[in-house]
Amino acid sequence: MGAGHPHSHGSGVEDHRKILWIAFGTTTAVLIAQAIGAVWTGSLALLTDTAHMLTDSLGLGVALIAATLVHRPATAQRTWGYRRLEVLAALGQAAVLLSVGVYVAVDGLRRLMTPPEVPAMELLIFGVIGLVGNLIALTVLMSKRKSTFNLRAAFLEVVNDALGSVGVIIAAIVIATTGWQRADSIAGLVIAALIVPRAVILLRDTGNVLLEATPPGLDLEKVREHMLGVDHVLEVHDLHASTVATGLPVISAHVVVADGCFEDGHAPQILAALKKCVESHFEVPVEHSTFQLETKTLSGQEKHLHA
Repeated sequence: MGAGHPHSHGSGVEDHRKILWIAFGTTTAVLIAQAIGAVWTGSLALLTDTAHMLTDSLGLGVALIAATLVHRPATAQRTWGYRRLEVLAALGQAAVLLSVGVYVAVDGLRRLMTPPEVPAMELLIFGVIGLVGNLIALTVLMSKRKSTFNLRAAFLEVVNDALGSVGVIIAAIVIATTGWQRADSIAGLVIAALIVPRAVILLRDTGNVLLEATPPGLDLEKVREHMLGVDHVLEVHDLHASTVATGLPVISAHVVVADGCFEDGHAPQILAALKKCVESHFEVPVEHSTFQLETKTLSGQEKHLHA
């Protein structure tokens, strides 16, 4: 016997595709402009920034695909639809961000030892073009950046681009005014120091979802305590909580009740009380809950009990 509510898990998801389309289109346009500039000037710094932009543009493309697929309805084979795809997409993007950060760090150290000749004026022009495009994309993504893992990753992709553009501009100004070519390498190392921690945090958060860790802000011991406070509840075991996707925490448990509850009609009231408990008493409200009510005798017959 369970409590919850039937619904289509592939629907009812906020549609962020328009936002992602604008960010993707803007980023791709800047990518093309920077690629032309890199070929035209032969600048290694600009070529590296173009590679970063290519990586981020691909990441936004993946985010857009994921945002489209999550709207497909649930099926008998995929009971949650494609909701978790946004977590997988964010995990992949975080891994790419981390790889780019490491690459920038390694390349920056190499350039410190043997700095190449960098044309300052061309760097400045294309750095400004990149920054303007990134600011447009950031403005579009800003308000929804915390809505899903997918948008968090997309936002970080564009932040990465913006930092790269700022680094190019600063390096160009320093090189133009002082002739110090190592400014380009220093800017790259600063960018790497900003990218890597954000990528690690996103990897941790998405990894926790895939490992079905308890959602942040949900204390299972407090949940158990509240459930035990419901009338006629004697014991709670096999208590599990996890996150399917952004905004979709789930919880399940075996709940031992007095034998008479199945005879006097109390079972539906107990289920309703348990559902209300997890929906309203905690920092993370859990709307999708599944509770199995059982007698003490039935509980004793189970072979695999968990906390």
